[in-house]
Amino acid sequence: MRHPRGHFPGVFVLANELAAQGRLTEEQYRFWRAGNDWYDAHYPNPTHVDPSVYDPALHPGAVAWFKASAQELIARVNGYLELLAAHGVECRRLESSDPGRILYEDAYQVVVAAEGGRGER
Repeated sequence: MRHPRGHFPGVFVLANELAAQGRLTEEQYRFWRAGNDWYDAHYPNPTHVDPSVYDPALHPGAVAWFKASAQELIARVNGYLELLAAHGVECRRLESSDPGRILYEDAYQVVVAAEGGRGER
Protein backbone atom coordinates (compact mmCIF):
# COMPACT_ATOMS: atom_id res chain seq x y z
CA MET A 1 0.00 0.00 0.00
CA ARG A 2 1.28 3.44 -0.91
CA HIS A 3 2.12 5.71 2.05
CA PRO A 4 0.36 9.09 2.32
CA ARG A 5 3.72 10.69 1.35
CA GLY A 6 3.44 8.96 -2.03
CA HIS A 7 5.94 6.10 -1.78
CA PHE A 8 5.79 2.49 -0.70
CA PRO A 9 6.95 2.37 2.93
CA GLY A 10 9.68 0.09 4.20
CA VAL A 11 9.42 -2.56 6.89
CA PHE A 12 10.23 -0.19 9.74
CA VAL A 13 7.52 2.31 8.81
CA LEU A 14 5.00 -0.52 8.44
CA ALA A 15 5.94 -2.08 11.80
CA ASN A 16 5.99 1.31 13.53
CA GLU A 17 2.49 2.02 12.23
CA LEU A 18 1.21 -1.30 13.61
CA ALA A 19 2.73 -0.43 17.00
CA ALA A 20 1.30 3.10 16.94
CA GLN A 21 -2.15 1.69 16.14
CA GLY A 22 -1.92 -0.66 19.14
CA ARG A 23 -2.24 -3.74 16.93
CA LEU A 24 0.75 -5.70 18.26
CA THR A 25 0.43 -8.45 20.82
CA GLU A 26 2.48 -8.03 23.98
CA GLU A 27 5.17 -10.39 22.62
CA GLN A 28 5.22 -8.62 19.25
CA TYR A 29 5.46 -5.26 20.96
CA ARG A 30 8.47 -6.45 23.00
CA PHE A 31 10.15 -7.71 19.82
CA TRP A 32 9.40 -4.45 17.97
CA ARG A 33 10.62 -2.24 20.83
CA ALA A 34 13.81 -4.28 21.35
CA GLY A 35 14.47 -4.37 17.59
CA ASN A 36 14.02 -0.63 17.16
CA ASP A 37 16.22 0.02 20.19
CA TRP A 38 18.94 -2.25 18.73
CA TYR A 39 18.86 -0.45 15.37
CA ASP A 40 18.92 2.94 17.11
CA ALA A 41 22.01 1.86 19.05
CA HIS A 42 23.86 0.35 16.07
CA TYR A 43 23.43 2.71 13.16
CA PRO A 44 23.01 6.44 12.64
CA ASN A 45 19.55 7.93 12.39
CA PRO A 46 19.63 10.13 9.26
CA THR A 47 17.33 12.71 10.89
CA HIS A 48 19.85 13.23 13.69
CA VAL A 49 22.42 14.24 11.06
CA ASP A 50 20.05 16.11 8.73
CA PRO A 51 16.63 16.90 10.24
CA SER A 52 15.29 17.86 6.81
CA VAL A 53 16.13 14.57 5.05
CA TYR A 54 12.55 13.26 5.31
CA ASP A 55 10.83 16.66 5.05
CA PRO A 56 7.93 16.02 2.64
CA ALA A 57 8.08 19.59 1.29
CA LEU A 58 11.81 19.41 0.53
CA HIS A 59 12.16 15.71 -0.29
CA PRO A 60 8.78 14.14 -1.06
CA GLY A 61 9.00 10.37 -1.22
CA ALA A 62 12.41 10.17 0.48
CA VAL A 63 13.14 6.58 1.53
CA ALA A 64 16.02 4.76 3.21
CA TRP A 65 17.80 1.73 1.79
CA PHE A 66 20.35 -0.44 3.54
CA LYS A 67 23.58 -0.85 1.64
CA ALA A 68 24.29 -4.41 0.51
CA SER A 69 27.38 -4.39 2.74
CA ALA A 70 25.24 -3.87 5.89
CA GLN A 71 24.61 -7.60 6.25
CA GLU A 72 24.21 -7.60 10.04
CA LEU A 73 21.51 -4.95 9.79
CA ILE A 74 19.76 -6.64 6.87
CA ALA A 75 19.77 -10.04 8.62
CA ARG A 76 17.77 -8.61 11.52
CA VAL A 77 14.93 -7.53 9.22
CA ASN A 78 13.53 -11.08 9.09
CA GLY A 79 11.82 -10.68 12.46
CA TYR A 80 10.06 -7.57 11.19
CA LEU A 81 8.92 -9.47 8.11
CA GLU A 82 7.45 -12.17 10.34
CA LEU A 83 5.68 -9.52 12.42
CA LEU A 84 4.19 -7.91 9.31
CA ALA A 85 3.12 -11.28 7.88
CA ALA A 86 1.32 -12.10 11.14
CA HIS A 87 -0.83 -9.01 10.52
CA GLY A 88 -1.39 -9.69 6.82
CA VAL A 89 0.81 -6.79 5.75
CA GLU A 90 2.41 -7.57 2.40
CA CYS A 91 6.04 -6.67 2.00
CA ARG A 92 8.76 -7.62 -0.40
CA ARG A 93 12.47 -7.06 -0.61
CA LEU A 94 13.79 -4.73 -3.27
CA GLU A 95 17.37 -4.29 -4.36
CA SER A 96 18.66 -1.58 -6.65
CA SER A 97 22.01 -0.34 -7.88
CA ASP A 98 20.31 3.03 -8.54
CA PRO A 99 17.54 3.64 -5.97
CA GLY A 100 17.40 7.42 -6.57
CA ARG A 101 19.17 10.70 -5.93
CA ILE A 102 21.15 10.38 -2.68
CA LEU A 103 20.11 12.84 0.02
CA TYR A 104 22.05 11.23 2.87
CA GLU A 105 24.66 8.50 3.09
CA ASP A 106 26.60 6.75 5.82
CA ALA A 107 28.46 3.45 6.06
CA TYR A 108 25.22 1.44 6.33
CA GLN A 109 22.48 3.16 4.37
CA VAL A 110 21.37 5.81 1.95
CA VAL A 111 18.29 7.99 1.96
CA VAL A 112 17.20 8.79 -1.55
CA ALA A 113 14.68 10.95 -3.32
CA ALA A 114 12.42 8.54 -5.14
CA GLU A 115 12.44 10.19 -8.54
CA GLY A 116 10.87 8.61 -11.57
CA GLY A 117 9.64 5.57 -9.64
CA ARG A 118 13.06 4.58 -8.33
CA GLY A 119 13.42 4.11 -4.62
CA GLU A 120 9.91 2.86 -4.10
CA ARG A 121 9.42 -0.02 -1.72
